[in-house]
Amino acid sequence: MKQGIHPENYRPVVFKDMSVDHAFLVSSTVKTSETIEWEDGNTYPLVKLEISDKSHPFFTGKQKMLDSAGRVERFKKKYAKKD
Repeated sequence: MKQGIHPENYRPVVFKDMSVDHAFLVSSTVKTSETIEWEDGNTYPLVKLEISDKSHPFFTGKQKMLDSAGRVERFKKKYAKKD
């Protein structure tokens, strides 16, 4: 095994979605300088996220639906064969 190419330590890390104030604890090798006190009273490294499954429109069900039928009809009309 090559030396110096593998992550140094695999440890519990808190990821926090700043837009909805949702945090979760998982194991990771990500490097961070911030820490946070978790619900169990221990202090863990903190990674701040801009978006997660709690705030992404796809997972929350608040995404916009595109008018694909209208786009398909315009495409067919524009590129239809001329007789």
